[in-house]
Amino acid sequence: MTRLLRSVLVSLAAALVLAGCLPMALFASGNGPGYSGLKQDWGTYVSSNNVNALCISPKLRFVIWEFEGRFGRKVVMNSGYRNAFHNASVGGADNSYHTKCMAADFYIPGVSKQDLIAFAMTVDGVGGLGCYPGRAFIHVDVRDRPRGYRRPVTFSGC
Repeated sequence: MTRLLRSVLVSLAAALVLAGCLPMALFASGNGPGYSGLKQDWGTYVSSNNVNALCISPKLRFVIWEFEGRFGRKVVMNSGYRNAFHNASVGGADNSYHTKCMAADFYIPGVSKQDLIAFAMTVDGVGGLGCYPGRAFIHVDVRDRPRGYRRPVTFSGC
């Protein structure tokens, strides 16, 4: 085999391996009527100016990317990081994962809440899942699951 052909084949193989490492979320769409008028905070669509998407742990970011990759659309965050005062004012739990950069409440325009819940049940990184009746969003956090749990800890209507 010629040296040039070998170099091309090695380069092609390396590119294919690296492409498999790219999160499919990079190809998720943020277009359409469900996104009109929404702002972005640190690259994440947010439902209002009160949502802080800066403080997101790497594990939570990967979980969000899994949702975006699966559904091919960007999430819209209703709640991300909360300081203690904001958390108390919205009725959050004293030890909320939102105050630790480990939780997000979100929806995906055009994707049913039931589809989000079903997918969340299969994602290894999801430690906690909250589902609020009458609300379009779900709560996802990246707490450690208790020993022996194969699914997230669920609460509030899941």
